[in-house]
Amino acid sequence: MVAEQSKYLQDLKTKLNSYAPLSQRTWELIENITEFQVVKKGELLLRNGQIAKQIYFIGKGALRAFITDNVGNTYNKNIFLEGDLAGSTASLIQKSPSDFAVEALEDSILININYKKYRELIFHNDDLKNFYIAYLEKKWVIEKEQREISIVMENATERYLELLSKHPDISERIALLHIASHLGITPTQLSRIRKTLEKDL
Repeated sequence: MVAEQSKYLQDLKTKLNSYAPLSQRTWELIENITEFQVVKKGELLLRNGQIAKQIYFIGKGALRAFITDNVGNTYNKNIFLEGDLAGSTASLIQKSPSDFAVEALEDSILININYKKYRELIFHNDDLKNFYIAYLEKKWVIEKEQREISIVMENATERYLELLSKHPDISERIALLHIASHLGITPTQLSRIRKTLEKDL
């Protein structure tokens, strides 16, 4: 497990550096506010209405962020896999109840980053501040806009193929109903898309 933890920490370091380079000193400060968590499939990390306190980095496994409506129907907001950072950003920033829940879709190994301590580090380390700005710009401006355009301009088949290009084994790991919800379609529609694609191969 120690070797695995070292690998996952290195994966986290690589992820952070992909947005903006961090000094070794800053990385060590971040490493000091992390802890490993092992979660089982189906376990809730964050409940709807709970105030988020952690950022989750997925070393191994899969999570989903989902919304539940007034009659109990659930809709996936996002699916997160290895190498992704997950959490309720609005809840973390505003210290307000989360509008969605976060659940493990597989047995997972996470690195939790204490958000309060992370915010304190941002104000005292310019390289971490640069990372924070770059991350927010890419995730919550550029990628969010691309996803919104994709939902309007691309059909469901194109969105599914794009998801497969990023995560080729996702349909073997995650229930199709969760993938369908993530794509904004019904499981029946996804099943038809998959059958059509199989015929075209």
